[in-house]
Amino acid sequence: MKLKLFTVAFLLVTSAFVKAQNTYQWKTATEGGYTYKYVTNDPTKSRFYTLKNGLTVILSQNNKEPSIVYKMAVRAGSNTDPRTNTGLAHYLEHLLFKGTDKFGTLNYAKEKPYLDKIEALYEVYDKTTDPAKRKELYKEIDKLSGEASNYSIANEYDKMMKAIGSNVTNAHTSVEETVYEEDLPSNAIDKFLAVQAERFRNPVCRIFHTELEAVYEEKNIGMDNDGRKMYEKMLFSLFPTHNYGQQTTIGTIEHLKNPSLVEIRKYYNKYYVPNNMALIMSGDINYDALIKKIDKSFSFMQQKPLALYNPAPEKPLTKIQKVDVFGPSAESLYIAYRGYAENTHNSIMLDLISSILSNGKAGLFDINLNQQQKVLRSGTGYNQMKDYGVFILTATPKTGQSLEDAQALLLGQIDLLKKGEFDESLIKATVANQKLAELTAFDNNDVRADATMKSFILNRGTEWDKDLSATDNMAKITKKDVVDFANKFFINNYVVLLKHKGVDKSIVKVEKPAITAVKTNTNEVSPFTKSIIDAPVTPIAPKFLDYKKDLTFGKAGIADVIYVKNVGNSIFDMDYQYNLGSYNDKLLPYASQYLSFLSTDKYTAEEISKAFYNIACSYNMNVSNDVTVISVNGLQENFDQAVHLLEDVLANCKPNEKALEDLKGRILKSRENAKLNKASILGGLMSYAQYGADNPFNYGLTNDEIKNIKSSDLINILHNLKNYKHIITYYGPKTLGEFSTEIAKLHALPKEFMTEAPAKKFAYTTTNANKVLFADYDMVQAEIRWVRNSGLYDPANTAKVALFNNYFGGGMGSVVFQTLRESKALAYSTFAVYATPNRKDKDNTVIAYIGAQADKMNEALAGMNDLLTTLPESDKSFALSKSNSLSGLETSRITKGDIIQKYLADEKLGLSQDSRIDEYASLKPLTFADVKDFHKNNLSGKAYNYCVVASEKKINLADLEKFGPVTKLSLAQIFGY
Repeated sequence: MKLKLFTVAFLLVTSAFVKAQNTYQWKTATEGGYTYKYVTNDPTKSRFYTLKNGLTVILSQNNKEPSIVYKMAVRAGSNTDPRTNTGLAHYLEHLLFKGTDKFGTLNYAKEKPYLDKIEALYEVYDKTTDPAKRKELYKEIDKLSGEASNYSIANEYDKMMKAIGSNVTNAHTSVEETVYEEDLPSNAIDKFLAVQAERFRNPVCRIFHTELEAVYEEKNIGMDNDGRKMYEKMLFSLFPTHNYGQQTTIGTIEHLKNPSLVEIRKYYNKYYVPNNMALIMSGDINYDALIKKIDKSFSFMQQKPLALYNPAPEKPLTKIQKVDVFGPSAESLYIAYRGYAENTHNSIMLDLISSILSNGKAGLFDINLNQQQKVLRSGTGYNQMKDYGVFILTATPKTGQSLEDAQALLLGQIDLLKKGEFDESLIKATVANQKLAELTAFDNNDVRADATMKSFILNRGTEWDKDLSATDNMAKITKKDVVDFANKFFINNYVVLLKHKGVDKSIVKVEKPAITAVKTNTNEVSPFTKSIIDAPVTPIAPKFLDYKKDLTFGKAGIADVIYVKNVGNSIFDMDYQYNLGSYNDKLLPYASQYLSFLSTDKYTAEEISKAFYNIACSYNMNVSNDVTVISVNGLQENFDQAVHLLEDVLANCKPNEKALEDLKGRILKSRENAKLNKASILGGLMSYAQYGADNPFNYGLTNDEIKNIKSSDLINILHNLKNYKHIITYYGPKTLGEFSTEIAKLHALPKEFMTEAPAKKFAYTTTNANKVLFADYDMVQAEIRWVRNSGLYDPANTAKVALFNNYFGGGMGSVVFQTLRESKALAYSTFAVYATPNRKDKDNTVIAYIGAQADKMNEALAGMNDLLTTLPESDKSFALSKSNSLSGLETSRITKGDIIQKYLADEKLGLSQDSRIDEYASLKPLTFADVKDFHKNNLSGKAYNYCVVASEKKINLADLEKFGPVTKLSLAQIFGY
């Protein structure tokens, strides 16, 4: 066999890797007056505490950077929504950002009577069916909400997070969890815990009807998302009685239109109790000091008896169910099987089977379907929930292929699995690749916190030992085990969802209510918030890079080498980086795609894919507009084998005419599908706005040119790549000398590099008058982007740009978010930024966005234009934005291989030192006057290109003509084919 040497090496190297098993056992210890549980050999060093009131606290120490990831997890989600009020858990998640009786309010005693009246009116509104009476009731709710807003302060929570220096403020609701997240500097723990404890002490449902509109818009986004519709219908069929299938997280339109603040309060009191919650922190912490502070902050919470959702078991599925889904996007399909309860041998087995079928390199789907190009793309996935899991097979058909044909191909691979027609080495290779991933994954605080959070949601963290040992247990599974399991699991009881291109007649529009903008009182601060903002912290000194010290430069032949030593583990990451891309050669991206289907004199394409997977290494060739990167990574002990394979493929790949013809067909189909994707269409409009008809988005080969691509041209590109100038970057455990010697032997270079073809240049447009670029798409919302080129990049403005974006449009506390979402309820998602380029010879761009229900489009356009014209002033918000910007730089740590990437990014900008050095120094003296002048000089009174994607049936083009002449672009004009 051609790969005999690699197979032997794999068995020698990987078998030791697979057998390197640890013992994971629960232990109990007491330290600092607190008893906790931990698991031996846990790479996260997580400690599981249970406070006297039942609150679970999970702490993980990782002192590599001065920051902490925080998650507050509640074991409640759409599963526990009342049947009469679906979407309630998700509503509540939104309202937990609105404050309490101590913050978010100017005078709670005066505010409360209005809130009580609003709550009572919603109960009447819920029970009223007469449309005219409902309209009058909503008018009264709107009036009272406006009066209540005289005493509320919008987004005080976000203001405090800004003051603390949090880089991430977010939350999510799912079927059995609601989780609140932050990423804070480690010097702000005391202030942070004070805010979080207060947040959950007595939340107040204020600014409710505008937030309700944001949820409506989130519902609209879902109705415009064909993938989400498929997933919801899949769950509905898999779980005919369980709430996984019978209730959605966002809720029904009927329930969205009839919210109950009384039910929301009942839900909070029932499920937001300490014995149903976990506070998780991972990062730069001291275990003993932190647990004391958490205990002190959250001891006020009182546990209550709790009966969680405990449904009757689903009856076995006994037949194949076919579900048709319609929408404007490309055709695709799911085949879904109902899985098992969490953390069982069965769930480990299904994770393994998912990788045997599809791992990106050597799975049955990878080799038999994707590499042989029998479908446009295919894959598998297993999603584990508490009571059941979902195993999904997915495919997108190629040109001329029916959904049923693609379905048959997927099921054909399941038949091969059931017959045992796969290499047993796939099991060992999967385990090896999983362990390789685990070597680096837990370096990341968010990964640590997320893993323990999921464990808490699924089983209160009691099976963390099993989570850690899952890969070791996977290694014990034999091929016979897999085959026996597959024959029992994969039977004719699945759900097949066929997504057709067509009109979805089931969509019901959420009626737009008349809403009066509420006051945000941005310049006001509650006493509680002031105490948090004013509380002193010990400063964190920034640590920026010194490229002369943090990088080592060398040579391998005539190629420059940039080197950083990996002192943490035995993983390497090497790149060949070329300053050429599709702008230099339109064929280059197609050569990159062709590469994975090619064989050499020594190895077939299939053998190459399997070899990389077997030695737990990966390679990739990525071509962008102006850069090509060939990367290879994995275990250092397999470095020579991996690079040898890569070099052989690049130097000796042979034409495969059938593969090329199949690839052309898939590319043409992908292009056709892109025209059905509204995000792609909007991206094309933006490029058209920036550059005109000749732009980067539509630059490329025509369909006829693709049909005429020759193998010889693509092969010639691949064979000659090494002859063009490139640098070699290496992050790994070898010394620079050792690496340079090895790579010089493996990567043969010419005596001198060839000169690449000149790159295509695009001329930026000058916008002297407003213009509207419109594309018609069947959707509920209207998506609008404002685009304006704003002059050549200037590094002297970096700090000013960062501060302006923080204040104006870059977060929940920004002017844009507060005005358009919080006050006017015009959108779920909106932002505005001054975007800087990635190269010194490119222009800056002003970009603003709002996605709103089509009948709100005119208000949304007017609302954003007001902000682009006139900058709202708030000294307090500015001070918070400035401190947040400084804190972000102070706590930022760029380490490991990222040092190389930061250096290369700065080099493209013409900078010889870490860009953060000047940014930090320049930030300190900036005042609000600087931000105001920046807005005046770059945004206010300027002409814009309005890029609009919407349904022509739901908007009036005459409305858009008020903003400028409307050009309706065809898909051919946008995409260039």
